[in-house]
Amino acid sequence: MMAQDTTALRVAGSTAASGSAAAVERRANIFGMTQQAEVAVLRPRDCGRWPHGLRAAMAARIAALNGEPELAGHYRTDAGDYAALADPSVDGSGQGLAEVMAFMDKVAVETRDVSAPDIASLQAAGIGDADIVRLCELNAFLAYQLRVIAGLRVLNEVYA
Repeated sequence: MMAQDTTALRVAGSTAASGSAAAVERRANIFGMTQQAEVAVLRPRDCGRWPHGLRAAMAARIAALNGEPELAGHYRTDAGDYAALADPSVDGSGQGLAEVMAFMDKVAVETRDVSAPDIASLQAAGIGDADIVRLCELNAFLAYQLRVIAGLRVLNEVYA
């Protein structure tokens, strides 16, 4: 068993026998903190306008947009009533979240193109600054997690 049982390790296929095992063991604290960050972003004490199910759907959507169906499936299981939003082809207008989904999609796949007008469109839709920050935190965590998973897979292949 790995030093830490985390979403990133499971999705990357890291086991005690995988190529990444030694690196994971040496950095067990980092994987523990990564899992704590996941919990903090998906289930914060103060969720603002974004309840856990919606956050899970957005996380699944970001994972899907980045070609990670297993990670998307992991998050989709907690999406509840918001599960439809995990599908990037759903624009969110049926849930009154079109501006939010458009923003999350753009941040997830066109990060360098995000600019002040994107934030202004959220504000015009009545989204407060604290809730905009919460959206950005979720997207930033997923970007980090997706890169950790990709790196672990490379280690698994290189050191197989």
